[in-house]
Amino acid sequence: MEIETKCLHAGYEPKNGEPRMIPIIQSTTFKYDTSEKMGELFDLKASGYFYSRLQNPTCDMVAAKIAAMEGGSAAMLTGSGQAASFMAVFNLANAGDHVVASSTIYGGSFNLFSVTMRKMGIDFTFVDPDCTDEELEAAFKPNTKAVFGETIANPALIVFDIERFAKAAHSHGVPLIIDNTFATPINCRPFEFGADIVVHSTTKYMDGHDATLGGCIVDHGKFDWMAHKDKFPGLCTPDESYHGITYATQFGNEGAFITKATAQLMRDFGCVQSPMNAYMLNLGLESLPVRMERHCSNALKIAQFLEQSDKVSWVNHPSLPGSKYYERAKKYMPNGSCGVISFGVKGGRKAAEKFMAELKLGMIATHVADARTCCLHPASSTHRQMSEEELVAAGVPSDLIRLSVGLENVNDLLADIGNALSKI
Repeated sequence: MEIETKCLHAGYEPKNGEPRMIPIIQSTTFKYDTSEKMGELFDLKASGYFYSRLQNPTCDMVAAKIAAMEGGSAAMLTGSGQAASFMAVFNLANAGDHVVASSTIYGGSFNLFSVTMRKMGIDFTFVDPDCTDEELEAAFKPNTKAVFGETIANPALIVFDIERFAKAAHSHGVPLIIDNTFATPINCRPFEFGADIVVHSTTKYMDGHDATLGGCIVDHGKFDWMAHKDKFPGLCTPDESYHGITYATQFGNEGAFITKATAQLMRDFGCVQSPMNAYMLNLGLESLPVRMERHCSNALKIAQFLEQSDKVSWVNHPSLPGSKYYERAKKYMPNGSCGVISFGVKGGRKAAEKFMAELKLGMIATHVADARTCCLHPASSTHRQMSEEELVAAGVPSDLIRLSVGLENVNDLLADIGNALSKI
């Protein structure tokens, strides 16, 4: 099936007389006739459900759809995108380990890695996504366990060179983790370019309607864990906290990563996505292809309009021919990048605040990738914990405005933006 069809049909196939829509299995608990049958589930010798903190049928059906969309072997839903990023990394790296990450990742992810996970004993080296080969090579250490980047950086809109970083990661025997939130699998499938694990904040385009928090981890199922067993003892040696299972041996490359994340991390952290949220996420997935097409076309028209304004100092959108990342975007996202634009208004921070105050249709909100147009000044909101130096390193200068273009009629949006610019 093509991806548009997978958005509607993958993950759940109703049988005769069964519900057309994925059913909401709201139960926390599942009944069994004998202790032996339940014991087989706890030993991971049989498939099924016993407690929704680990797995739930509704969530698994939606996760299977996203895995099919990305071309992965297995997936797991989480309660948020932050939880997905955390568990994807923590499933590989423990205290004393090291991770290489792009310096331009989303501010919340940057803080998660640079502050919280460092308190857990995991070290991170942040590299410019456009660094030289020598700088990239120097970032790796003997205890490096993964490389992490974003397809399109939020909000810097830097397009990540997936193939280049995958090659570097694999030369050091570690997987590449890609946050594919902004592009979605509609516009980019990182596995086709060498990535090994994909994470999403499903709160964004996948839901698309400001309705449900959520995240997802997808494993390509191709990374050979046992070939690098010294680096990944959590996957390649017995897990004494779960009946001595060796995940890579029992579940192979296709199932080891997600099974460990479920049986070990989800069990202990409990950052589950609720069945109701998964059901609502699935509604968003069904319309994702047509929505992404509209988001991208609206954004490109507005970016072109902003380029012509004498009130605007610069415009950044990967699909603009003048963008530094235009050719890279065409390679990784030939059908469109995303609906997000970043730009600077002449006059800096004060002019930016005036612009946002004058918007009537676009709403000031921390959210992004929504059906409605949203506007944000990251330096005073999502990235406010960063110093001026960190903002520059992250590609988020203090004059940057992030505009997440929605599904409204583009002429209405152009009129609103033009009016706000005229008031500066």
